[in-house]
Amino acid sequence: MDVESLQNIFFSQVSARHTPEEVEQIKKAYFLAKESHKGQMRKSGEPYIIHPIAVAQIVNNDMQLGVAPVIAALLHDVVEDTDCTIEDISTMFGDEVAYLVNTVTKKKTVRLNASKQVENFKQMLAAFNYDIRALLIKLADRLHNMRTLKSMKVEKQLKIASETDFFYAPLANRLGLYRIKSELENLGLQYRSPHEYRVIQEAINDYVLQHSDATEHWLQPIREILEKNGIEATVSCEARSVYSLWYKMHTTRASLKELEHIRVVHICYNNKLPEVISRNGRSTEKDTALFIYSLITEIYTEKPYSLLNYIDTPKENGYRSLHVKLMGNEGRWMEVHIQSQDMYRVSQYGCLAEQASGIDNWIEKFKHVLQDISDQSKDQIFDDVITSFYHDDILVFSSDGSKVLLPKKASAIDFAYEIHSDMGDHAKYAIINDKLCSVTTILERGDRVRIGTDPDYHPQADWLKVAQTYRARVHIRRYLKKMEASSTDKHPEYVLCSKCNPLPGDEVVGFQRPDGTVLVHKCNCDDALSLSSQEGDVITRVELEAREDKTYPIGFWIRAVNRDNFLYDVMNFISGEMHLSIDNINSKTTDEIIDCHIKILVHSISELKSLVSGLSKIENVYEIRRENGRIL
Repeated sequence: MDVESLQNIFFSQVSARHTPEEVEQIKKAYFLAKESHKGQMRKSGEPYIIHPIAVAQIVNNDMQLGVAPVIAALLHDVVEDTDCTIEDISTMFGDEVAYLVNTVTKKKTVRLNASKQVENFKQMLAAFNYDIRALLIKLADRLHNMRTLKSMKVEKQLKIASETDFFYAPLANRLGLYRIKSELENLGLQYRSPHEYRVIQEAINDYVLQHSDATEHWLQPIREILEKNGIEATVSCEARSVYSLWYKMHTTRASLKELEHIRVVHICYNNKLPEVISRNGRSTEKDTALFIYSLITEIYTEKPYSLLNYIDTPKENGYRSLHVKLMGNEGRWMEVHIQSQDMYRVSQYGCLAEQASGIDNWIEKFKHVLQDISDQSKDQIFDDVITSFYHDDILVFSSDGSKVLLPKKASAIDFAYEIHSDMGDHAKYAIINDKLCSVTTILERGDRVRIGTDPDYHPQADWLKVAQTYRARVHIRRYLKKMEASSTDKHPEYVLCSKCNPLPGDEVVGFQRPDGTVLVHKCNCDDALSLSSQEGDVITRVELEAREDKTYPIGFWIRAVNRDNFLYDVMNFISGEMHLSIDNINSKTTDEIIDCHIKILVHSISELKSLVSGLSKIENVYEIRRENGRIL
């Protein structure tokens, strides 16, 4: 389609939504953009002005934003690509439009502290501090770029598609923009893995065609029972998107045929609620949804425990619905979503719908995080924010019944930090659904969680492997860096030999390594003798200092003659008298001989010797050996 035709269609579209005065401003912006981009061409060979028109159409038609964002969409590239300045735009269209254009314009930086992509992402995220419309314009820009990606080189396609999958699609999901999110995901997959996309698309089409008659036969009784009870509703069945099925296949390692829910049944009921289900003279959306649920479970078998109530506990992007799984007429479970028209509108338009109040809370939370990291620019920090704020969430509950929203795959340690930083810093164990669990346990939707704390317990390095929220990760890193700093103030970083396991108080020798660390061995370690003979010039003096806050894992074997209460006496001495932590204990009795392996945490060799001395005096102990076989 030529530029003149697109121009006329666009003018007709904005005229249907805006006042004559606003339309004149939009036309003025259009002709400025057209003149500014005169002679510029896209990679496809089309006049460049086609791109600003398309972005403005998405902002106007799909997002239904006001006049200022539509004008900003038309002008979003003029400052970056032409001689037009922000000051010029401010003079012609006002400060509001100038701000939006300035926000979506990529800034030229002399020196980047992170990758160019990360800097661009951060610039866009910062728009949350002031006006979400700027970010929506950027999403519209990315959507049209993805729609026209075919003209790019393959390498460029891969880069842009990967960025879209990593950042833009999850962002659209978080904002509740389901249509945009779904299209971005599908386009990203189509360019990253075109063959896979085509195979899955064809398989979905074949599946839908093959099962269409049976599906329609299954849906008809639902339509009839709703009509019989005075409920106006549309009942339809749609296949899931190619991307969502591809993602499910890759995460579960299943084939398409093995997936349980290839399609979803939607029941969307009229906002006018029937009087038959009114309570106290009135009825609510939830009343109608539950009434529909009761009707359809009378005619079809419900999968036990499959009911999910997102009406009372919406997702953080504002999504509300009632989900249930029913047995289909082909022996497969059918997933059914029950929504009012208002709920459906929110599920499609998210932050653009008036009822999507949950978005406001998410934006406020995000603003605080952006403020916290405004002076940081490491890629690692950016990854933390992406994980915390753009992935799907789960709802869990504290011991008093309070609701806590966390990212999917969050752990009990994330929960602890979400409640309070002090709780996270001293979290020692978790009680999840009345079961004792590690704080690294991954939480599931609906879990009840209580955190046990200890003032002497502190963040562990392995917590970073499971922590998902930005808040948890930043606090854990902060503590670990503090400990590292206090340690390096006294001596360089020591790496202890895993073969001889040196302890403070042992006779040790160190070997300076190229990375600045010191490898520490016992003087009589075979590896130390070998290194001393070959690399004598890197030997360095080492003193391992015993510290109250530093322990070392030590494993040893006890062999004894079996008797009553033997293990009790051993554990009582280690924990009760020596006050040492037992990391692991395993015992096996064969022909009245006990072989017991114990792993504990000690502070020094003198403490270990005291322990061995006391254990040797326990009745029936025959010998105590280190894991390397040496007698202690």
